[in-house]
Amino acid sequence: MRATWNGLALAGVLVLAIPLVAAGARADDYPSHPIKLIVPYAPGGGADAVARIVAKRVGETIGQPMVIENRGGAGSIIGTEDVHKADADGYTLLLGQSGPISINPAVYKDLPYDPEKDFAPITMTTAYPYILVVNAKLPVTSLQDFVTMVKAKPGEFNYGTTGVGAANHLVTELFSSKAGLKMIHLPYRGTALAVADLLAGQVTMVFADPISALPHMQAGTLRALAVTSKERSAVAPDVPTIAESGYPGFDAIAWHGILAPANTPPAIIAKLHDQIVAALKDPPTKALLEAQAMATVGDTPEHFAAFIKKDIAVWKDVATQANVSVK
Repeated sequence: MRATWNGLALAGVLVLAIPLVAAGARADDYPSHPIKLIVPYAPGGGADAVARIVAKRVGETIGQPMVIENRGGAGSIIGTEDVHKADADGYTLLLGQSGPISINPAVYKDLPYDPEKDFAPITMTTAYPYILVVNAKLPVTSLQDFVTMVKAKPGEFNYGTTGVGAANHLVTELFSSKAGLKMIHLPYRGTALAVADLLAGQVTMVFADPISALPHMQAGTLRALAVTSKERSAVAPDVPTIAESGYPGFDAIAWHGILAPANTPPAIIAKLHDQIVAALKDPPTKALLEAQAMATVGDTPEHFAAFIKKDIAVWKDVATQANVSVK
């Protein structure tokens, strides 16, 4: 019996060892076939552009193509959950964004993934501030002018966003709470639609992403009053920050980054990190991303994870104070 038991025990050890050896082999020769980069949005937006620009360069250097798959819907939950459920082998990655990773936990009561536990951050690729823009015909030329105007008539002015619980909805609520403003929320199905009504004079203000705002700022039809980042933006250096306009400490950015399913082997995470950061430093790739009005980042997995944790806490606090939730 002892010999039989020893034999079975040895067999069990060998069986358990097989996956470990296989996992090590996969990490050593990774990647051996194409990598999928899931974008939880429809084609054509800022996240899609970042994914395609970065994936093209990484595919040229890592030895296998990086293929983009757009899986939009349900507030970006569908594509994000697909990556959460994927094998942790480095062949299915997520183009994460502040919306699905930082904002959704704050506004959705039942989220089918935990951004901190279910994903392995690789690196933040890009970041950008929102720009507070108003119609150029509005008789204000500074943020303080705007605040004074809105405070004088609480509840009379409105603001447009990309939807209830969207990132620029919470950014507006954050600013309104600090400035003591009361405005009417007008949710749209995209920034372009909100900006169109801003241009038509139907909306008072929008916290727009730079790529949506800059052409109209340059044409003189929209006036930028402030940016949401801690420091001035390179794409709009003449526009002051909210922090320097009377609200010290205000800092809210939107970001994109690449994440893998939790438990992806560290060797694979390290290789992906090195390849992606190298792509972000590649001059033509960097120029393409900056043409999208975004700053490149390329931080460590540890720094990215710490940032996500802090970002989630900030937006949960804002959503709670503003009583914003999505069923």
